[in-house]
Amino acid sequence: MSRKKSNEGLARLLRETGWTYSSFAMAVNRAGTEIGRPTRYDESAVKHWLDGTMPRKEARGLILEVLSRRLSRPVTHEETGFPRLQGEETPLDTVEGLVDLGRQDMDPSRRSVLGAALFSVALTIPDWPDVVGRAEAFAAGQVTRIGRGEVEMVTQMTERVSELDDQFGGRHARPMAAAFLVNTVAGYLHAQAPDPVRKEMMSAAADLCYLTGYMAVDEGLHGLAQRYYLKALELAGAADDHLTYCTTLRGMSVQAVDLGHGRHALRLADAAAAASPHAGPRMRAFLAGQQAHAAAQLGERDSALLRMKEAEKAMDVAESQAKAFGSYDPSSLMYHVAQVRHELGDAVGAVESMQESNRLRHGLYRRAKVRHLGLTAERQLAMGHLEAAVSTWHEAMDDYPMVQSGRCDDRMRLMVSVLSPYSSNRQASALLERATAVGVTVAA
Repeated sequence: MSRKKSNEGLARLLRETGWTYSSFAMAVNRAGTEIGRPTRYDESAVKHWLDGTMPRKEARGLILEVLSRRLSRPVTHEETGFPRLQGEETPLDTVEGLVDLGRQDMDPSRRSVLGAALFSVALTIPDWPDVVGRAEAFAAGQVTRIGRGEVEMVTQMTERVSELDDQFGGRHARPMAAAFLVNTVAGYLHAQAPDPVRKEMMSAAADLCYLTGYMAVDEGLHGLAQRYYLKALELAGAADDHLTYCTTLRGMSVQAVDLGHGRHALRLADAAAAASPHAGPRMRAFLAGQQAHAAAQLGERDSALLRMKEAEKAMDVAESQAKAFGSYDPSSLMYHVAQVRHELGDAVGAVESMQESNRLRHGLYRRAKVRHLGLTAERQLAMGHLEAAVSTWHEAMDDYPMVQSGRCDDRMRLMVSVLSPYSSNRQASALLERATAVGVTVAA
């Protein structure tokens, strides 16, 4: 019987990480837990992998991701000595891939599979020159020709879905957006149109893909969100739409920094800034604020403070102009200030800035209000201000029952968890009872 060949590629990568076998196994287990599929690998499993035993297919994806995160660069199947998974070699065309993605998202039986997709720092993000002007030759479908009326309809639909998302969360709005992408927008992208109209339709479709990805983030479906974001990048490039391309990269950076991947978040924010040299002041403010947050998470204090000043200056200019749909505003700026202060250790300043952000927020943004009030309360409690935290949580609870949002659910579950040790306190006990009454529970 032939002896298994040791996996030298994996051994080389493991040495590069500086991890012990135990640390490597724990990192893989954490990644499995992240997608709701816990694993229990230990040092012996790592030794078997290094001796040449091929890990299970699910484990291979986790291994690639944790190595990429640790080394801050994409790690390939070839480097690890793993066979490439079937179907990964040739990505689907933009529209065909969009239809496939949307149909999966519409199918309730596929939700658990989509939810198990791991957020990847190794995902290849196409640069602007790689996507600009590139589009497949679409065959005409049932809709033989479109004009600007169809473009305006897609744009208006995206705005309505965005308003529903802001007000009620994305749990119900995202499947509706996915159905619209598959049943209507894909047909428009296949239809004949003058070149300017075709580009406008691809731009409108890119905006809707970005919004659908953002709503997937809200549900904690981070791998699914990345797939929608990639489609938004492809469509924006085909439409020569710098703004949506840049907005999508910025959204991907927000997703990464919220998951704690500061280095990846900063790369994406820097790429967004580089791709939009002629961005208006509101976009420049958002980009600089996002760069500041990512830099602060990495402990790069001087860079973070410099970027924050740039964001504040750009916002001063932006506020003298008309506000665009869904754009950055003073409330968003103060949220970035709060995040930078928190990452740099200014607990008091972070809470003050979060409170100012909450005060400035427009009443329509109910989902953001619940999330950010919950975050404010958590930080108040961490400072020892129990009564203030309880009061803030009560304010969040006023709107929570009307919001269908995974991130809001997470905030409320965390509230119950961190308040439980204070259950003998009358005010904390009353809040816990209120949470129980609306169905907030801590997962076992």
